Amino acid sequence: MANFGNNGGGFDDGDLPDLSDAWRGLRKRIAPILGIVIVVLAVYTGYYQIEPEEVGLVTRFGKYISTSEPGLHFKLPLGADRVIRVPVQRQLKEEFGFRTARAAVRTQYVSGEDAEREAAMLTGDLNVAKVEWIVQYKIREPRKFTFNVRHPVVTLRDMSEAAMRQVVGDHSVTEVLTVGREQVQQQTKVALQDLCDRYGIGIEILQLVLQDVNPPKPVRDSFNEVNQAIQEKERAINQAWAKYNSVIPEARGKAQQSIESAEGYATARVNEARGDVARFSALQAEYEKSPEVTRSRLYLEAMANVYSGARRRVFIDEEVKGLVPLLSLDGAKGVSP
Repeated sequence: MANFGNNGGGFDDGDLPDLSDAWRGLRKRIAPILGIVIVVLAVYTGYYQIEPEEVGLVTRFGKYISTSEPGLHFKLPLGADRVIRVPVQRQLKEEFGFRTARAAVRTQYVSGEDAEREAAMLTGDLNVAKVEWIVQYKIREPRKFTFNVRHPVVTLRDMSEAAMRQVVGDHSVTEVLTVGREQVQQQTKVALQDLCDRYGIGIEILQLVLQDVNPPKPVRDSFNEVNQAIQEKERAINQAWAKYNSVIPEARGKAQQSIESAEGYATARVNEARGDVARFSALQAEYEKSPEVTRSRLYLEAMANVYSGARRRVFIDEEVKGLVPLLSLDGAKGVSP
């Protein structure tokens, strides 16, 4: 470098520091530190953990490449690969017409403008009903759920509201409020699942439950009275059927018992008559063989039957004249009273 001035007041090249040497020294000191930082970041961002209820969708520079199951996995570090966690084993829930403010032993609910708008529906007979329901679902195909639709949960809510309005519009307000609730639930679930499959958002509808269905406030009391009357009617019918089911089988049992008893008695009488006929036939045969002996035996058997029931026995000898001796056998040895 040229000197400035001739009187020694300037400076030459030896007076300036060597910048290249300084930069080279600084680079030598920074390079190891920077290398360690890069290695630490690569290691830190090169592995990830998938929980048991999740799967991980791996994207490389924004493009889907694979699905990771629960466990420890490795990926390209420093943001080249990204992992989107999707809870496929968790049962998820969406509320319509109301919102849960605090879930506890006594759950608290709130109703805002959006909830009121969701709940107000027109029935098939041109009445208005306030319908509140819950959709429980599970993510069946995580890739479709993540990439096919921009906002899958918002899309699910819109489809659920559309399906419920369609089904409620096909039923009368009485059916929606009372006897048709189960049918409305089932039809809405089928319609919602069909929409989910058609749009390919990868969701499986597990259950759709009508939480509460009420008429508009001006006519709510009248509708509640009608509903109460229908319930009392159903209860009376059920009680009548219960009484019928308890009395009719009992009467049928008694009738069958009487029939079987009569049949048993008839069989016994027939058998007894047949026995008497057989005994009389045998007795007649014996009588024809020995009339006197048979007659005496019959007489003695008849007397034995008569005297066996008498408490006091007196025998009179007709050949004795005058004083008639009495022979009392009451208490006699060998003679039963």
